[in-house]
Amino acid sequence: MYDVLIIGSGLAAASLALSLPESMRVGLVTKKTAADSSSAWAQGGIAAVLGEDDSFDAHVEDTLVAGAGLCDEAAVRFVVESGPDAVRWLMQQGAPFDRDGADYHLTREGGHSHRRILHKADATGRAVQETLLARVAARPNVTLLTQHIAIDLITDRRLGREGRAVHGAYVLDTASGRVRTLAAGFTVLATGGAGKAFLYTTNPDTATGDGIAMAWRAGCRVANMEFIQFHPTCLYHPHAKSFLITEAMRGEGALLRLPDGSRFMPEHDERAELAPRDVVARAIDFEMKRRGLDCVYLDITHKPAKFIISHFPTIHARCLGLGIDITREWIPIAPAAHYTCGGVVVDRAGRADAERLYAIGETSCTGLHGANRLASNSLLECVVYGRAAAADIAARALPAALTLPDWDESRVTDADEEIVIAHNWHELRRFMWDYVGIVRTTKRLERAAHRLALLNDEIFEYYSNFRVSNDLIELRNLVLTAELIVRCARARRESRGLHASRDFLGLLAQARDTVLLPG
Repeated sequence: MYDVLIIGSGLAAASLALSLPESMRVGLVTKKTAADSSSAWAQGGIAAVLGEDDSFDAHVEDTLVAGAGLCDEAAVRFVVESGPDAVRWLMQQGAPFDRDGADYHLTREGGHSHRRILHKADATGRAVQETLLARVAARPNVTLLTQHIAIDLITDRRLGREGRAVHGAYVLDTASGRVRTLAAGFTVLATGGAGKAFLYTTNPDTATGDGIAMAWRAGCRVANMEFIQFHPTCLYHPHAKSFLITEAMRGEGALLRLPDGSRFMPEHDERAELAPRDVVARAIDFEMKRRGLDCVYLDITHKPAKFIISHFPTIHARCLGLGIDITREWIPIAPAAHYTCGGVVVDRAGRADAERLYAIGETSCTGLHGANRLASNSLLECVVYGRAAAADIAARALPAALTLPDWDESRVTDADEEIVIAHNWHELRRFMWDYVGIVRTTKRLERAAHRLALLNDEIFEYYSNFRVSNDLIELRNLVLTAELIVRCARARRESRGLHASRDFLGLLAQARDTVLLPG
């Protein structure tokens, strides 16, 4: 029995675990190792108002503009105004942000009107995550369960009880193949996004929409899933998997070029390379399709080599290992699915609709991102809501412990159909990329919905008849999450933010969230 069960191990999860009282028993479940998360892959940094020429109002306005009229302004102001305290807390934990003399070095990214991005070179997420996880590992009240994947939440309905409370989760120990029953007073979903629903993504293999799918099955609302942010600059190379080129490179002057060397961003937006990600991704997608290109190029060769290597050492080393010297050569890039702006609907403390259930980080929909996430706001959101959820949990009385039934495997058999699961996974990611990508049409979405209905039937049969495995659990969650994405996309009859439709080019007069209600 845990007082708090945290499913996930990214920045939101670690911030929560470290902010809970040490008197609480905390279980932290992660599918692989604690370091396998989107947070650890984040290159850019954390946005916060620290410069004397910056202001909360400016950061709020930048966020609202990027969010294309769909942000919850109260949530935006809450996160922005909590920013300085959040980053100071990170510094107290030992986060090693880069300095410029006595001050912290602040960079700028697309959509930001000021330099306000704290960073550790071009590997901020990894540096911060490693720092926090080391502190989590030293906490005697925290039990870290690696190589464990959550199957489902244990709800009142599953127990045949009246009510809407969550009592923990069933979790598969992938090393032993045994399903464990983990009871908890409070359960927190911090599983990240759903980038693996698409063929090309910057996300780690763990980003399979698990928390969103589990919350939906537990009766929670999900919102704005149509807004999938495609990172405009993912390294295009046959031997480079899911490696993004940080937005900060364009913030430091890198230019986007066609193969003949000409720039194209000034033709698409007056902000050129510093336009928000959705604008840049659509521009690249347009130029690639119009010209039949596999990629375009990012050029920072006009900057001194010393500057490039010191600011972007991770990118420099990775590209050099592939035979690309970014101090002298352009970087081949293409867009890839990057961030899930929608998710589980939560309040200011991260509470979801089910009692005693929270969702934080990319799993949640707080209202901060609206129709498009502003660069480097996501890591800030992780810390702010991780700490807010911890404060809320600590202020609540722990519920009485329940005796929970073990996972029932009496009517299932071992599946010998790994090839079928792998085939369905690839089919899903392929048609989601083709039909639900950067630019959408009504017909494409209808095709995706039809294919998903067939996949859902097949997954239900597998899940009902065979012993659960990591791949089956992830595929089940991905198919459901993809269905939620398509349902939201079909409901939005306009082009707003990250959702671009050829059939509905304009904006509706009033911006409305797309909220899906279970049942």
